[in-house]
Amino acid sequence: MSEENKALARRWFDQVWNQRNADAIAEMFHQDGRAGGFPTPDSILMGPEAFRKIHEHFCELYSDIRVDLDDLIAEDNKVAVRWTASMTHTGHGLGFPPTGERVTLRGSSFLVCGSGKIIEGWNLMDLTMIHLQLKEIAEAKSIN
Repeated sequence: MSEENKALARRWFDQVWNQRNADAIAEMFHQDGRAGGFPTPDSILMGPEAFRKIHEHFCELYSDIRVDLDDLIAEDNKVAVRWTASMTHTGHGLGFPPTGERVTLRGSSFLVCGSGKIIEGWNLMDLTMIHLQLKEIAEAKSIN
């Protein structure tokens, strides 16, 4: 079961984020699934449609998202993933107008899987770092 769940996690990050395939959310996220910590640390999204809306918004803010899986560990029905995302800031987000610059976001996701779908996803990400990157870019652009 662990290998199947690791494959599901790899597919999720590749299809949903790297390929920006919003239809893959309903295929891999359980109808009654819960996702915590995205887009804000205290957020809890219920079901694939709620996740899809946030996914679409995030993809509007950041183009060419690339998520690399740094670590992937599974046991029974649980999967732990440490990841690094790089993307271009092309939309209004985190209080900044589009900068057109690449930013990096690091985080971890802890998944509970069942019947070939993600039942729960708990996400921790360094949103402070991405905010600081955007602030630094904005300040540098205002100096020039």
